[in-house]
Amino acid sequence: MPLLHISTGGPNWFQWSIQLDVLILCAVLFFGYFYVVSNLRYRVIDAGRVKRSQVAYFTAGVAVIYLAAGGPLHDLADGRLVSAHMFQHLLLMMVVPPLFIAGIPSWVWQSLLRRPGVLPAAKFITRPLITLGIVNAVFLFTHLPEAVDLQLESSAVHLGVHIAQVNAGILMWWLILSPVAELPRLSYPAQMGYLFLQSLIPSVFAGVFTFAEGAIYDAYAEPYWGVKVIEDQQIAAAIMKIGGTLILWSFIGYAFFKWFADEEAAARGPRLSDVEDELQEMGFSAKG
Repeated sequence: MPLLHISTGGPNWFQWSIQLDVLILCAVLFFGYFYVVSNLRYRVIDAGRVKRSQVAYFTAGVAVIYLAAGGPLHDLADGRLVSAHMFQHLLLMMVVPPLFIAGIPSWVWQSLLRRPGVLPAAKFITRPLITLGIVNAVFLFTHLPEAVDLQLESSAVHLGVHIAQVNAGILMWWLILSPVAELPRLSYPAQMGYLFLQSLIPSVFAGVFTFAEGAIYDAYAEPYWGVKVIEDQQIAAAIMKIGGTLILWSFIGYAFFKWFADEEAAARGPRLSDVEDELQEMGFSAKG
């Protein structure tokens, strides 16, 4: 829904449009967040304070949504460069969801989970195999040629796909970053296996893009910005393969080192400082 065109005085390809629907969505997310963490906070009995870092994470998540779907990247992705399209989706599924999970206080998530029927449904869809199936189904179907053509024909469908990708991303990352005990994170070894499996489907797609001899999508069948169609698809493959793999394997590496550190600490036994800290939390003085 391009309503405002901003000309930079350069070639036509450098003109871009502000997407009013995305702007409204970002405004609703931004002001809705501050309404919940300020006004509704006092209606929740066990609501804790909201950290500045949480506000910063959520604000960054909203900013990335606008960067991906509301500015020049959107116009480049809209039937011009498939590589821009894939970078857009990488941001929405891999970057925005972790920022939202980290930015929304745990008591907000817990308030949602207390609603009738929500917690049982949430427990079901956060089973690792169910989560893998849902997330990869969203990834697969939103990248099929017919689905991409439909997205480019309808701004409403395109926005709906982006919302679905963010939600699928939140589901995917929940098992790694969950802030609530009701839906806990996977153990570190399980996180490594889960993230490895999560990387397989995008890698297969990247292989298809790398070795395709013609245009995969009709909407991207013409060269743009001096980039040939095959080259554009190979760049898209690199974004999916390198960008996605780098993010996932960074978390796999973190899980491995945390697992190793926990195992080493368990083998070593509790340190004196740990015992003193626990005694102080119980109200005793280790020195007295």
